Amino acid sequence: MTQASNSSSKPSYAPTMTLAMAQQRAQLMSTVRQFFATHQVLEVQTPLLSQAGNTDTFLQSVAAQVTYQDKPCTYYLHTSPEFAMKRLLASWQVPIYQICSVFRDNEIGVRHNIEFTMLEWYQPNYSLDDMAAELSELLAALYGHSVVMSHYRYVDAFMDFVGIHPLTASLDALQAVAEDKGLTGFDFNSDLDNTEDGEADIRQSWLDLLFSHAVEPNLGHDLPTLIIEYPPATAALAKTAVDKEGNTVAKRFELYINGIEIANAYDELADGQALRERFERDNQLRKRHNLPQMPIDEHLLAASDALIPCSGIAVGIDRLLMVITGANSLEDVISFPSGLA
Repeated sequence: MTQASNSSSKPSYAPTMTLAMAQQRAQLMSTVRQFFATHQVLEVQTPLLSQAGNTDTFLQSVAAQVTYQDKPCTYYLHTSPEFAMKRLLASWQVPIYQICSVFRDNEIGVRHNIEFTMLEWYQPNYSLDDMAAELSELLAALYGHSVVMSHYRYVDAFMDFVGIHPLTASLDALQAVAEDKGLTGFDFNSDLDNTEDGEADIRQSWLDLLFSHAVEPNLGHDLPTLIIEYPPATAALAKTAVDKEGNTVAKRFELYINGIEIANAYDELADGQALRERFERDNQLRKRHNLPQMPIDEHLLAASDALIPCSGIAVGIDRLLMVITGANSLEDVISFPSGLA
């Protein structure tokens, strides 16, 4: 019997993940929990539902209509446990981690699903270098051997694979190079409102488009690769620094393996007023793009002012299992993708 006929003969209730893969997934989860137990990091659980949503223009929250105290209201399934975990961190000031489902509307594809599993952890008084070292230790535990990671500046990766400086190129130049690479049908420049924030948002739209199509596929094939020193507009919740060329950059890194984004880490910004201004600007941008404006998490803003110096990281468990096992699709490492849920 051919593979195609085997696939077509599967009952409609069957999972897309094999039993063997489910066993590998269970072992990965067990190893992660053992790793954090050994490192004395407390496992926590926070609500999936929140009164506040994610204001990021490129992340759409899943809304849920609920009845609270006999009154109908809208809650949101979290896109990350970050906001609630920072409230715990500000209160307890101890290392914490969580493994949970997160939800991002309309994200479907070989590497995307509306619901997916995230590992997130926070370490008080850790620098980004400390967090990268701990991430390397976790990867070594999961792979069963030591893991060496390369470091690659965002600017250098962009120059190597796009051929233009991302922080100094004009908006017209960014549009031209996008069109040269076949990325047509985009006209972010038409949204320009002649404000500094407006230009920064449009620049970041071009950079995100070019990075995802021209840079990401080339990353992490020889060694797991940390992209460092991102543009500040990519990381609203991260501190900033000045790079060796005098440009302001975000204190953030992302891990790529085999061209797939696996993890995202910040040196966390503890400034409630700065976050409020960023969230309000996000909502203005959402309004301009006819997206719903999201309620701002006032609890997070209050907690941010009490947050001790720390770094945090989010890891996509499903994608990590993909690269460890050599799976070709997210469907191979989860039981029921959104289309079958």
